[in-house]
Amino acid sequence: MGVGREVTRAVFLDRDGVINAAVVRDGKPYPPASVEAMEILPGVPEALAELRAAGLLLVVVTNQPDVARGTQTREAVDAIHAKLLAELPLDAIYACWHDDADACSCRKPKPGLLVTAATDRGIDLTASFMVGDRWRDVEAGLAAGCRTVFVDRDYRERRPESAIHVAGLPEAAAWILEHL
Repeated sequence: MGVGREVTRAVFLDRDGVINAAVVRDGKPYPPASVEAMEILPGVPEALAELRAAGLLLVVVTNQPDVARGTQTREAVDAIHAKLLAELPLDAIYACWHDDADACSCRKPKPGLLVTAATDRGIDLTASFMVGDRWRDVEAGLAAGCRTVFVDRDYRERRPESAIHVAGLPEAAAWILEHL
C-alpha cells in the first residue's frame, strides 16, 4: 500500500469587490484608480488569515482590462498588487491584462488564470475554491473544476445560479472552512 500524497488546495479570489472595494457606477463595478484609492474591505485580513491557518494557498486571479483599453497603466495596477501582497497573507496574484476582443485564454470566464496558477504551484483544482463577485469569476471557477462561492454585491448584471451566495469574504471563508 502506497503512502498518500498531500493535496495542495487553494482559494482563488477575485480582487475588486472581494479583497478590496470596487468603485460602483450605474450598478457596474470598476477597479480603484490608484493605490491611494484602494481600500481593503472589512473582515478581509481576518478571513484570509483563517483560510491560511487551515493550510490553503491564497491566490488572487483578476481581470484588468483597463490596461488593454488604455484607461489604466500597468504600473498603477502593479502598485495596487504590491500593496495587497505586503498587507495581506496572499501567496500570489495572477492578472489578465486583456479585453474580451483579445480572445485570450486567461480572461475570466475562461479558466486560464486558475490553470496557470495550479500548474505553477501544484494546486489540485478539484480540491480548491473560487470566490468572486461576478458571474465571470464563478464560470472560471466551474470551468477549472473548483467549488465556487459568489459574493453578491447586487450589481446590475446577471448572477450565477451554480454557486453558494454570500455577503462577503468573511462569510465565504466560513463556508469554505466548513466544507474542507
